[in-house]
Amino acid sequence: MPRFCANLSMLFTEVEFLDRFAAAAFAGFRGVEYLFPYDFPAEEIRARLDANKLEQVLFNLPAGDWAKGERGIACHPDRVEEFRAGVDQAIAYARVLGNDQVNCLAGIRPQGHDDALVERTFVDNLKFAAEKLKGAGIKLVMEAINTRDIPGFYLNNTRQALAIREKVDSGNLFLQYDIYHMQIMEGDLARTLETNLAAINHVQIADNPGRNEPGTGEINYHFLFCLLDRIDYRGWVGCEYKPATTTTAGLDWLITHNN
Repeated sequence: MPRFCANLSMLFTEVEFLDRFAAAAFAGFRGVEYLFPYDFPAEEIRARLDANKLEQVLFNLPAGDWAKGERGIACHPDRVEEFRAGVDQAIAYARVLGNDQVNCLAGIRPQGHDDALVERTFVDNLKFAAEKLKGAGIKLVMEAINTRDIPGFYLNNTRQALAIREKVDSGNLFLQYDIYHMQIMEGDLARTLETNLAAINHVQIADNPGRNEPGTGEINYHFLFCLLDRIDYRGWVGCEYKPATTTTAGLDWLITHNN
């Protein structure tokens, strides 16, 4: 069966962030992911991981000012130095927390720059990050996100992500395939997962519409979970959904699948 990890930016928000580690472990999760660790000392997070016997699976590179609506800076030509400093910061955290992959958010397409420059900036930043992370034993993944939830997000479908990956030409760059986002942008989920398995190092889930628990919408998650087993997907599956009520009340899907 797939290995499910709790996304602590969306799950267990009934308690403060550092208390979500214990809540996730109590609910049966053995791995965790979240957007960013940078508001807390890495050692403090490491202590929560150890105390609850949890594996740190993934977090994102610094992505600009999230509170002001920024959703990544990797495609921004005027913020290359900031991006590169963020790679160093992510490596420092990952070395303490023990995760061997981080995600890059491309960001919302900046205005005032031509398409070629925006793409070149993104490709060059990915090349830099992939090489720097490789030296630290960390894989780089990049995530396509739907343009309904984040209008103007630069990387927004699998075809584009694969084309960018080819231009970066690094054995240390992979895709983070978010089933919710890609159901909105392209559908054909099973075929895409199977065809591009070698390029996919992380999967995330939520149902559509609503971005709630699996089983609340149109996506046949029972079929997809069986597919991931059949095609021998070895990575984690991040539960990055918004509970319809409380996190614990919405975990029946996980109990059912694990049984």
